[in-house]
Amino acid sequence: MPAAKDAPGKKTARKRTPRRKAGSFGLGAPDVTTEAPPAEIEQLARDVEADGGRVIGRYREPYGGRWLLLCALPIERVSPTPYQRDLSETHVARLATAVEKVGSFLDPIVVVRGTEGGEPKYFTPNGHHRLGAMRKLGARSIVALLVPDKELEYQILALNTEKAHNLREKSSEVLRMARGLADLGGVTEAQYAFQFEEAPLLVLGVCYEQRPRFSGSAYHPILRRTCSEFLDRPLKQALHEREAQAKRLLALDDRVAEIVKALKERGMESPYLKTFVVARLNPLRFKKSPTADFDETFEKMEASAKKFDAGSIKREDIARAPPIPDGGE
Repeated sequence: MPAAKDAPGKKTARKRTPRRKAGSFGLGAPDVTTEAPPAEIEQLARDVEADGGRVIGRYREPYGGRWLLLCALPIERVSPTPYQRDLSETHVARLATAVEKVGSFLDPIVVVRGTEGGEPKYFTPNGHHRLGAMRKLGARSIVALLVPDKELEYQILALNTEKAHNLREKSSEVLRMARGLADLGGVTEAQYAFQFEEAPLLVLGVCYEQRPRFSGSAYHPILRRTCSEFLDRPLKQALHEREAQAKRLLALDDRVAEIVKALKERGMESPYLKTFVVARLNPLRFKKSPTADFDETFEKMEASAKKFDAGSIKREDIARAPPIPDGGE
């Protein structure tokens, strides 16, 4: 059968191929262990041994050349970072079953060394669920890549590949990190843009903290345009502003909940009722500008919410509205 021809005037989509960096980069395989480790790495190795662990190897990772230790650590010495999302017992059970079936633990966690209550502790920004699975199985120790840079503790979102974060988990972790970092003093919100990923997560984190079943995905597109920039001010001050923004958002959400209730009382049922109402209130939906002022936008949304007439909404209006994914909430 001959291949169908493209319609006249229709452009054929070209397949994109990922760009490859010119030339080679990083360390060759023999180079990862050829040099003698620096003094601080050897001291870290001695600390591990003193903590009851064992150093399996010392090497430089091949991309950036950073020195790492591969260790076996007593499992009671290992904890998730204080800013981690909550453990998913379902995912832990699935991982534990996989380890049991394979008969081996093959995926080391990542840790940084610190202290807790005056005792040495190893915190994992990447490995919370694997650690939980090994604990569930009754393991006495766990294999880990020990990174000397404690700043890695705040790079949870970039590092975590074992279970995708949903919007609530991301927001909660970012807020916890921000509050922990605020105690460091003059550090600004903008300085941690990479670790926080995007500014709206700070606002949503406060909302989820106060309202765990908050529908963040309904408001996330609006916040991405009205809170797109990180604040260049000390984190403590920045957090006050994020809390004020969250308070305003939650007040609007209260009015949205009243509208949704009125629609349900008229017999309208849909899992997307809230996103439908928020979309109707959103003054940015027909604007092409990628950014907008937060206060101005929410003033308009609040005014629209006050005069929203649930009686004027028809079933077909809701049926035609495109669903907004809930982000795993």
